[in-house]
Parts: sequence; C-alpha cells; structure tokens
Amino acid sequence: MNANAAEPRTAEFDNLQDEGQQPSGRDVNLDVILDVPVTLSMEVGRTRIPIRNLLQLNQGSVVELDRAAGEPLDVFVNGTLVAHGEVVVVNEKFGIRLTDVISPAERIRKLK
Repeated sequence: MNANAAEPRTAEFDNLQDEGQQPSGRDVNLDVILDVPVTLSMEVGRTRIPIRNLLQLNQGSVVELDRAAGEPLDVFVNGTLVAHGEVVVVNEKFGIRLTDVISPAERIRKLK
C-alpha cells in the first residue's frame, strides 16, 4: 500500500427528510402545468369488424356501433375517460355539453 494513500473512512450523511409532502395548510400551485396541452376527444361508439369487412367499406357504407342512439358520448383526455356528454351545435360547429364528470378518485381507480 502506498504511504501517501488516504485511509478509508466511514461516510457521513445528513438525516433524510420528506420534502415531497406539502403542509396541510398550504395550497398546491398548479400554475406550472396550466399551459400544458392535452388532447380532448369524444367517442360516439366502437365496433370490431374483420379486415375483410373493413376492406369492403366505401362511400355510403354504414357501420353499426355498440352504442344506442341517444346514449351519452364518452369524453376522453389523453385517452382517459373523464366525462360523458351530449352533442350540441354552437355557431354551426359541433360541441359537447357535459352531463356527467367522472370524479378524480374514480379515474384513478380505473387506472389500476
């Protein structure tokens, strides 16, 4: 062993503290995420068809969906169901009126 080499020592660490939790009296600042873009989409319904039938589709073809007329549409944000609603027309454009918003707790439960 080299005479100039330092002797090994035990590492010393400060006590770790959980800084991730906010004190209960403070509000969380969401300003940092308010401008993050998300994709909002509405789904009228779904169906599964064989590729053979898909290749036979042409202009005027009708595809039956799994949802009855008058049932609410599903509203998704980045692929996650967040609400149900009905189609409305606003200034000659389609829109959706939300009739039921899924609670955050229910959305988290569905992710598991």
